[in-house]
Amino acid sequence: MSNQDITAIKLAFASNQLFFDDAQFPRGFSRSGNFTLLEAQILENNGVVLKALYNNTIEPKNDLQTHFVDVMQGQAEASNIAEKAWLKYLKLTTSPARFHTVFGKSKNTGSEISYGRQIEEY
Repeated sequence: MSNQDITAIKLAFASNQLFFDDAQFPRGFSRSGNFTLLEAQILENNGVVLKALYNNTIEPKNDLQTHFVDVMQGQAEASNIAEKAWLKYLKLTTSPARFHTVFGKSKNTGSEISYGRQIEEY
């Protein structure tokens, strides 16, 4: 992707406000380790517009914004860095967190375990 393409994308989704998601990324997008520096920059600088387009709170104003809405509705494939970064953001924030453990689920309920001895009642 050339610098002209990146500049055009940044201008197409320009916003006066910075976008932060302190609930999911309290240290910021760039420090989370989930996004490249360019993706983090796109989310921070253009995320307000991306979120508004995703939530249908604003209407698309140019072709790139229209294509972004089409991608979010599943009518087109993501083709630029803004669309791919927002899809990655959605995947990380809407997918349930996976928890891995060394121990698996117990297959026994505990009621059928026999240790070879019987306890007598007195």
